[in-house]
Amino acid sequence: MVATPIGNLGDLSQRAHYALGRAEIVLAEDTRRAGLLFQQLDIESPHSFLSLHEHNEAGRIRTVLAHLRRGRELALISSAGTPLVSDPGYRVVRECRRQGFQVEPVPGPSSPMAALMASGLPPQPHTFLGFMPRRQWEQHRLLLPFAEVRTTLIFFERKSRIRGTLETVHDCLGAREVCLARELTKSHEEFILMTLGQWDKLPAEPRGEFTVLIGPPEKEREATPEPEVRLILEQELIRGERPKRLAERVALRVSGWSKKAVYDLYLRTADREKGSSSSNT
Repeated sequence: MVATPIGNLGDLSQRAHYALGRAEIVLAEDTRRAGLLFQQLDIESPHSFLSLHEHNEAGRIRTVLAHLRRGRELALISSAGTPLVSDPGYRVVRECRRQGFQVEPVPGPSSPMAALMASGLPPQPHTFLGFMPRRQWEQHRLLLPFAEVRTTLIFFERKSRIRGTLETVHDCLGAREVCLARELTKSHEEFILMTLGQWDKLPAEPRGEFTVLIGPPEKEREATPEPEVRLILEQELIRGERPKRLAERVALRVSGWSKKAVYDLYLRTADREKGSSSSNT
């Protein structure tokens, strides 16, 4: 498992260069891109490149094991950075270990770690989420459990979705510190520091793929005022959730309110609406 540069070719380690040079077969997400990388790094091409991506990983396991049984040495790389961190390959690694084959990590460049190093946000603990889901409801489901968890969140997002995703993060987690990192280790490397809600600091025309870091919540947060909880309750009611599930979702979005307290508020609100409806009739 060999880490390759995320931008600056000088970041390839001597050990990684050696490992790629002696590999008879290189597993790569994009074999054409891998071949270009070998040319840029002045590494003689291996015996062959073999594609390994999310759509064919399960089917590649048998092929990989067959090559290993013949005594061949394989290397696995991602399109850039450390393999398996957000790319396919762990199923292959797991099966290789189950079959008793030696698996060696050759560490190196990693965009989540590079961004965390230079962000100024708390590094411990941190949670890497990979690529953010596209659908808003999936983003809500992923983010809401972290509403009160003191961890720095790290994820990848495309330029075309960065604004909408940050608005969803703001909705779920509140006004936290943010670091947007792009073009890491390249000549146009950029770090954008802001607070969720400060949309004027977002670039008008964002470029490239972003590594996004969301800071943890403040140590002590005052309880969310009841009118604000009622407003969030109304927002969640639109989803049509069952009352107990509704209370759980709202409790994750506010501070200082337990699920039971939110549920009691829901019942009081429902009783009030019923009473108002009866008096009008």
